Amino acid sequence: MSNIFEQASIHLSGLDPDWARLVDQVGPCLHTSKPAREPYEALIRAIAYQQLHAKAGDAILGRFLALYGDSPFPSAEQLLATDPDLQRACGFSATKLATIRAIAQATLDGVVPSRAESLGLDDEGLITRLTRLKGIGRWTVEMFMIYSLERLDILPVDDFGVREGYRRLKQLAKAPTPRQMRDLGLVWAPYRTVAAWYLWRCPPV
Repeated sequence: MSNIFEQASIHLSGLDPDWARLVDQVGPCLHTSKPAREPYEALIRAIAYQQLHAKAGDAILGRFLALYGDSPFPSAEQLLATDPDLQRACGFSATKLATIRAIAQATLDGVVPSRAESLGLDDEGLITRLTRLKGIGRWTVEMFMIYSLERLDILPVDDFGVREGYRRLKQLAKAPTPRQMRDLGLVWAPYRTVAAWYLWRCPPV
């Protein structure tokens, strides 16, 4: 994978002086993924961290996992059999907890695909299938595709950090809209995941 990241960095550096400077400042792409995770687990983890700083997400997820003792991650059956009040006390909002329990039920119902099945679905097919679940938006599925399926051409245009990173990169007065971001990112293909990785790390001007 490191060779692909190197190719991506070369591609991005060649776009213009701003990208060349950013890649030079940040250094080699060190993006890490968690390919062993099943969609069920990856989606629940993504929901846990949604709209939170990493430390807050870590704390909530840690308390949640502690409910299940030595188990690395609860099964869908275990999750649904747990008193919702105990799960809520971990720090989840009512909406997030409802989504997490819905993911578990959808997994048992076969709506949430296995990792093997996910690998056979294209980006839009996977997004369409999973965003039918209440509380699962495009961003959540994109994080799953980036970190669990190791897809290298995903640009989460709704992500504030990506758009703010581009604003800093180009020293703009305001960040581009998601639609503008999608158009701007066309020239970063087929390495849009790596572009997002660099934009998340773009330093303030």
